Amino acid sequence: MFQVQAEMADDGDKVSLSQLSRWFGVPRRTLYYKPTKAAPRVNPVLAKKVKDLIDELPFAGYRTIAFLLGLNRNTVQRINQIKGWQCRKRQIGFRPRAQAMPSVAQRPNERWATDLTRVWCGQHDRWMTLSAVIDCHTREILGWRLSRRGNAKTAEATLEDALVNRFGSLARTVQPLTLRSDNGLVFTSRRFTVTVRSYGIKQEFITPHTPQQNGMIERLFRTIKEQCIWLHNFKNFEEAQTTIGQWVTWYNTQRPHQALNMKTPQQAFELAA
Repeated sequence: MFQVQAEMADDGDKVSLSQLSRWFGVPRRTLYYKPTKAAPRVNPVLAKKVKDLIDELPFAGYRTIAFLLGLNRNTVQRINQIKGWQCRKRQIGFRPRAQAMPSVAQRPNERWATDLTRVWCGQHDRWMTLSAVIDCHTREILGWRLSRRGNAKTAEATLEDALVNRFGSLARTVQPLTLRSDNGLVFTSRRFTVTVRSYGIKQEFITPHTPQQNGMIERLFRTIKEQCIWLHNFKNFEEAQTTIGQWVTWYNTQRPHQALNMKTPQQAFELAA
């Protein structure tokens, strides 16, 4: 700004700094700002001790380093920050996000959706976890499991059931197939993500707090609760499993869908194939 003022003065145009500040939309106090804070200083002896221990234990955090060296942990953290020795944080947004808003597909086996929900199975067995995998084009329930533990193993078994029911084996899929899910701990766990990749399936996650992006499976769970689960007072796990299994068979083979032009999921798949 001072240079602009000098150049204009050489041309015979005298303009005050206040006027230039208004023209350029810059606060006048910014022109006079001078940094007063000196560059941070680090004790080279302590820094060397910290660096030597980091080289020896690259997985150790600043608390561990401070404890092993007998130093204040704030001092160690400050040295790491200034020297850039802090461990890299996991990249935010590393998960592939869903591109399309609804979980629809143009053909069978283009996109599947999976999720978990809870089912009451009587005073003895109490709450169980129902997992399911649905084809977003045919609305067919390809795999489902009712489990006492809604963990990654259950989700993995449900996906493998879907692969066997659709392709007849657990071999890697040849055609491009995407599995959509929410951001729950089950679907983002190492075990489940490794299993999905091992079968040649691409995994995508919905945007947090937008369940409508996984609306197909969400609507399925609402339907199964309204038309099956809430109509029964299950006494135990075995009764719930048998009743839900019968309903899934009826749903796939006999229940027409308005979105499928009043065809059943099985008929929609046969026509598309």
